Amino acid sequence: MEQIRNLDQLLEHAKAVGPKKISVARAEDAEVMEAVESARKAGIANAVLVGDEDKIKEVAASLGIDLANYEIVDEKGGEAAAALKAVELVSTGQAQIVMKGMVATANFLRGVLNKEKGLRSGKTLSHVYIHEVKGYDRIFFVSDPAFNMYPDIKVKVDIVKNVVELAHAFGVACPKVAALAAVEVVNPDMPPTIDAALLTQMNRRGQIKGCIIDGPLALDNAVSPHSAEHKGIKSEVAGYADILHVPNIEAGNILAKSIVYFAENKTAAIVLGAKAPVILTSRADSPETKLLSIATACALAAHQGK
Repeated sequence: MEQIRNLDQLLEHAKAVGPKKISVARAEDAEVMEAVESARKAGIANAVLVGDEDKIKEVAASLGIDLANYEIVDEKGGEAAAALKAVELVSTGQAQIVMKGMVATANFLRGVLNKEKGLRSGKTLSHVYIHEVKGYDRIFFVSDPAFNMYPDIKVKVDIVKNVVELAHAFGVACPKVAALAAVEVVNPDMPPTIDAALLTQMNRRGQIKGCIIDGPLALDNAVSPHSAEHKGIKSEVAGYADILHVPNIEAGNILAKSIVYFAENKTAAIVLGAKAPVILTSRADSPETKLLSIATACALAAHQGK
């Protein structure tokens, strides 16, 4: 497939490989229902709505959504029960994607990680933001801005492997990974620079495959060829990074939200590392972001199903 370079192309790709089936945990959430209906109308995904059937019908009626287009699984046992049921539909093959509805993130993730019915894969769960930023010819993947707070080198390797697989699902055959730090030289007093250098060497020795990693790189010389050239950095990654691998949750969260609020952009997000794509959107996310997150999950599900 051709490389997806913007999120409109992602929507078209999701239509081409879809529709996939989403299992929604506690679907009695107006914003999530709107996103799921948009995805259905776009031909990207169909959904199984898990939760209190009476409340789901109330929400659907208020939005003018015809529930004849949906399967409903009535689960009135509360958040944890609905989350586990939604996850079970995916682990038993009745759906390909699980999505968080009106359920606390902790309860939702407990369902995902349930030992008997969940989606454990043995991998580290990690989060990624997918950004289309005006002025750039490609999509940026920022990881991990939300899950792993202060990952050690082992977890950082898992985070990179997770997001490289997602980049492959977007048609990026050999994604360029910038291991970010505050500077572009190794400084023993700055641990992120040491981890970045280790990731780079592990990639060169074949311990991390399917990508090219370089680091430490500061953000400017990761995305700006001019900056990289000015600083004399000779690298296949510098100036042309696809994946921005952040050293910790603060750096990732601030970077991702800076893009959302300070740049002209489109954004999606997804949780990686489970046996199936996991959509965990925020109430602050726009309807467009929710739809693009569903499209991302469909692209990944199609890639994993090959």
